[in-house]
Order: sequence, then C-alpha cells, then structure tokens
Amino acid sequence: MAGPGSPKTGGREKGTPNKVTKALKEMILGALDDAGGQDYLKKQAKENPSAFMALLSKVLPMTIAGNPESPLETVSRIEYVIVDPKA
Repeated sequence: MAGPGSPKTGGREKGTPNKVTKALKEMILGALDDAGGQDYLKKQAKENPSAFMALLSKVLPMTIAGNPESPLETVSRIEYVIVDPKA
C-alpha cells in the first residue's frame, strides 16, 4: 500500500494534466477565441464585474512566494496632522 514518502510506481508525471482536463481547457480557450478573445473579456469586465472577478480569482496564483532570505516586512505608523479649523 502506497503512502507518504513511498516511491511512485506509475501514473502520469507530476504536473501533467489528464487528457480530459487538457481537452476541456482547449475547448474553453477556443470558445473564448470565437467570442472575441481579449475584447470579449474587457466587455465582460465592465458588464459583469462580479463574474469577471471570479474568473480572475481562478487564474491568479493562490500563494505569493517570497525569498526566505528577504521576508516581507510591514511598516505601521500613526501620524498626527494638525488641521486649521478656519481653513
């Protein structure tokens, strides 16, 4: 019985999409091309922004990879601004 850490003995290589996924992706991209491609997507972004943003969420990376030697830093500060009440 295979488990974590056991050697892989068959199946497709890691990262290779299955045939159904590949065929479906090709059909979707073909339909997009037939509908007008980028111009169609721009129109949808204006007319159906919630659906467009949902589509966008599907194609953007889910994580942001950083450099472990240079981690992201945040800076917080409180700033007091004196406002002239007569202005």
